[in-house]
Amino acid sequence: MTQASESLRERRLVELLDSLATGEGLSSSILEGVQFMRSDKYSPPIPMLYDPCIVIVGQGRKTSYLGDQVYTYDPYNYLVLSVPLPLVCETEASPEEPLLAVSMRVDPATLGELLMEMDTDIAMNGTVPRGIYSAPLTGELIDATVRLLECLRSPVDSRILGPQTMREITYRVLCGEQGGALRAVAIRHNRFSQIARAIRLIHASYQHELNIETLAGEAGMSVSTFHHNFKQVTSASPLQYLKSIRLHKARMLMVQDGLTANAASGRVGYESASQFSREFKRFFGNTPADEAAKMRNLGGGNT
Repeated sequence: MTQASESLRERRLVELLDSLATGEGLSSSILEGVQFMRSDKYSPPIPMLYDPCIVIVGQGRKTSYLGDQVYTYDPYNYLVLSVPLPLVCETEASPEEPLLAVSMRVDPATLGELLMEMDTDIAMNGTVPRGIYSAPLTGELIDATVRLLECLRSPVDSRILGPQTMREITYRVLCGEQGGALRAVAIRHNRFSQIARAIRLIHASYQHELNIETLAGEAGMSVSTFHHNFKQVTSASPLQYLKSIRLHKARMLMVQDGLTANAASGRVGYESASQFSREFKRFFGNTPADEAAKMRNLGGGNT
């Protein structure tokens, strides 16, 4: 493909995103599992909670920090999360060049079907993959994303063509140089899927008392083995991860449902409101009330 053709394709991606991503922050599409991201201003590093997804950026740049790892996603690199992760995210954007991106949910059932149809050797090596990575954006992946955005302009096209285009995007990512993190989601009885099981328990029961013995039992591992592998996937200890999920959920309750800090703290499992306020300020850098007000001003969405 010529350089002119590549430039045309990339411009079309930006045009479609600009017309579809009309609201600041996250906005829904007419196709379940697909959301748009838009930001017209620079945003300093802010703690965010991301669900398993593939993020493709047409314009602007985002940088996510997880532990000592840095992940950049921009018009040259896409982002993949195979498990839910709390990240610290920075957005580079301006009114003249807003951040424009599309996020697509990762579906484990689709991953499993694709791997069976690909009929390739999907055995994993002994290394447990991290639950997040960024990789170079290929021409095939841009083409598939453009087709997805084209069909999202029509309810009928979305219903008929959307699911198979999402499937193609998932396939392209699986074939990418770091597709192992997604392959691991679909392979049962390996250590990654065992950790993913414990993560699902945390998200289903974060408001209840959970200890590392319970989580290790859910994963079918000894406590020491579980702790090591959990940190390999998430860059956090199990109890650090649980705390971050509770704090993110509390912030969401305050921003989206208007709960007070005291009400939100009880809803996510804190018995002491003062302990919640201390841990919240340490984690987000603001009091609960100030953080909720800031997030409302930012549009309340994860971008």
